[in-house]
Amino acid sequence: MPALPERPSSPKRCSSSTGDALMTRPDEIAPLQGASETPPEERVRLFDNAFETAIFGLTMILPDGRIVKANRRFAELVGRDQCSLEGMSFSELTHPGDVAPSLSLFDDVLTGRRDGYRTDKRYVRPDRSVVETVLTVTAMRRESGELVRILCQIEDVTELRKVERALTERATQLELAMEALRGGFWDMDVPTRAFQTSERLARFIGGPEAARMDLEAYLAKVNPEDYRATDLTPLLEGEVDKSVAEYRLHTVAGERWMRCDRRLLRDDVGSPMRIIGVVIDFTEEHLRRQTLEMDADTDQLTTLYNRRGILKKFQRLDRANGVLVVTIDLDGFKEINDAFGHSAGDLVLIETAERLKAAVRPHDAVSRLGGDEFLVVMSGDGSIADVVARRIVDALAMPIDLAEGVVLAEGSVGAAWTRSPGASLEDLALEADRCLYKAKALGKKNAVVRELS
Repeated sequence: MPALPERPSSPKRCSSSTGDALMTRPDEIAPLQGASETPPEERVRLFDNAFETAIFGLTMILPDGRIVKANRRFAELVGRDQCSLEGMSFSELTHPGDVAPSLSLFDDVLTGRRDGYRTDKRYVRPDRSVVETVLTVTAMRRESGELVRILCQIEDVTELRKVERALTERATQLELAMEALRGGFWDMDVPTRAFQTSERLARFIGGPEAARMDLEAYLAKVNPEDYRATDLTPLLEGEVDKSVAEYRLHTVAGERWMRCDRRLLRDDVGSPMRIIGVVIDFTEEHLRRQTLEMDADTDQLTTLYNRRGILKKFQRLDRANGVLVVTIDLDGFKEINDAFGHSAGDLVLIETAERLKAAVRPHDAVSRLGGDEFLVVMSGDGSIADVVARRIVDALAMPIDLAEGVVLAEGSVGAAWTRSPGASLEDLALEADRCLYKAKALGKKNAVVRELS
């Protein structure tokens, strides 16, 4: 038989008051070897070599709880010298909180109720620091059933437990946050495109008894106008690692605005592996934002668009059939203000705003630029321009009833239109103003329309 390789450092033989009773004997390890042809001395050497060089802690314990031998890894784990461990009771090393459970399990082995067990166990070092382990215990019995030794395998899981506690803490914090914010999670496996919502998100959408939802069921709850916002293509193809989307979702509480933060997880070589989505109900925030934007884009007196708002509307116009800008100026407004005061003037402006909105289509945009100057933007060509300009003149020619009496605030109108896709609001408004001055020069209740090339 070839000789065993030399160990890094041979286990130190420790002198002990227990004498030979603590030493490993061939007859005690024979049942573990299953090789009757191997000489007893060789079996001892094999066992001792494996015992000492194991990557995890190992101890051999007598039925009275004393340690017969401990390997180098266990000695390092508990911060003690190997020799000092021999003859020591395992209870001396055990965390006070784990002594009673350890003795109870150990007693089960002594009485034959079990031949082994696996459990979490804490040890205490001389400096009082704590080591968390997973302990696996195996009884070594003779054929008669007599307990000879107990073999213990000790795996250090201190760092693993720290990570687990940190993850549990973060998960708990996130769960509490989600309870406060309303919403939930979903995840998608990129290679298979398998999608599933969390139970919380499913219940948020479908009620207390709702089951987890797949992608088809989830998208069925999204407002069709917002489908584009749910597109995951850039994440699926690995073009981006995160994105945010806002869309409306049908839930048991009605239609809600949801913000979805999406994150891409990659594998070791950088390929897209999984997408995680956190969906949060932010309806109230969305409505507040809409209100703020509306306040910033509208005239406080008339609720028409202001300069900022009308520019946004102009930029979103469909220009396939041309674009039209109309400017309006009230001819008799100064006289009304002088005669009846600013309160009456404000009422005239409010009534004028209502008449202008009634004179155009619902999707056209009407604004007040300041004072008695108004501007309308819409899609359309010259034929639309002529009709709208005349309709506005006629609407403003109608008398206005005030508490102070009946007044007239007739208007002059200038309009400019173009088919050019690059025309700016400033260019069209400037040309419409030139037309307005010409209309005023012709007298009250006139309109002039011109095409801007």
